[in-house]
Amino acid sequence: MDSLKPHFWDKRFGTDEYIYGVQPNEYLEEKLPEFKTGSILFPCDGEGRNSVYAAGLGWQVDSFDMSASGKKKTMLLAEKAAVQLNYSVCMLEDFESKTQYDAMALIYAHFPEEVRREYHQRLSQFLKPGGILILEAFSKNQQKFQQQNPNAGGPKAESMLYDLNEIKDDFKDFELIEAVEQQIVLNEGNYHSGDAMVIRLIARKA
Repeated sequence: MDSLKPHFWDKRFGTDEYIYGVQPNEYLEEKLPEFKTGSILFPCDGEGRNSVYAAGLGWQVDSFDMSASGKKKTMLLAEKAAVQLNYSVCMLEDFESKTQYDAMALIYAHFPEEVRREYHQRLSQFLKPGGILILEAFSKNQQKFQQQNPNAGGPKAESMLYDLNEIKDDFKDFELIEAVEQQIVLNEGNYHSGDAMVIRLIARKA
């Protein structure tokens, strides 16, 4: 799948326009201020709208993505917002950190079905005991909205869309604070626009 390769995202991010906008994800914006600031990890950070937002709240931010174009635009956004963060360009399986984080945000970080659980378990290792996970992703029921609206967002392959029970099982060692499948209206740039069906989860690592 092209969306799993750096060149796909380098091309998509390789414009002056921030294709998902510069405002943070609404769920992250709603929930993150509820928790005490500390260290936070943003896998699959893209153009940095979410990590820059967290840095502006006073979080110590590390993030990574496979796209060098994404990092370039993130650094520009961070400079404009007068915040600092650490952004690594790497594949998920190559990311390493000596830090265990107080929080992690997985915002539209979609992985193929055959590696999804393995990747989620790997990422879980970077959270401290008691660390908070905030996740928003497209559910398998997003396909009907994609058929109605090509800009609704999300992977086109059903195997890369998520099922709520499978996601809960991926993080079965976590205390679930919230776990829902919900219809929302997205307004996140050109590629996340209109009605959408998403999974939202907040959980605390045991």
